[in-house]
Amino acid sequence: MPGEPDGVVTRPIDVTETLVASGLATAPLEWDAERAVTAIYSEHYRSLVRLAAFLVRDTGTAEEVVQDSFVAMHGAWRRLRDTDKALSYLRQSVVNRSRSVLRHRVVVDKNTPKPAPDMPSAEHGAIIQLERSAVVSALRSLPERQREALVLRYYGDMSEAQIASVMGISRGAVKSHTARAMAALRAVLEQDT
Repeated sequence: MPGEPDGVVTRPIDVTETLVASGLATAPLEWDAERAVTAIYSEHYRSLVRLAAFLVRDTGTAEEVVQDSFVAMHGAWRRLRDTDKALSYLRQSVVNRSRSVLRHRVVVDKNTPKPAPDMPSAEHGAIIQLERSAVVSALRSLPERQREALVLRYYGDMSEAQIASVMGISRGAVKSHTARAMAALRAVLEQDT
């Protein structure tokens, strides 16, 4: 090119130069959308993906944005007023679609319900429910006095004196019923696992 230093190769800057440089067409009037988009794609796809990746911070999404931009340009090729500015059109399309992706992410993040920090997972709840049902089943197999002593102690959170008063037995009997009940529960639950 005139005015360029010797030995410097310049890159084509518009569609006409890109197509002529790649040898895909002989005259600008003969180019159809498919050939033009193919030429631009082969020449500029990677740089457009890099641009989109810088904007959306995700290579997969960047590739989708660029692909969608090429599809849109192919569909709008006949409506382009100046086909020599197709690369500029593509860049603007990539930037606009990247902005849309970022706006969508903000909306999704804003509207996604956040789990409570101390909320256990669903699996944890299922395991606890299973364990509870096993414990309840094992409790039902205990003699009445032992079951009462355990329920009052661990569910009612009562002291031995309170349990003795409620059940009408001595503190020693409460200790005895509780110890026997715990041993029986342990044996039943260990058999199940």
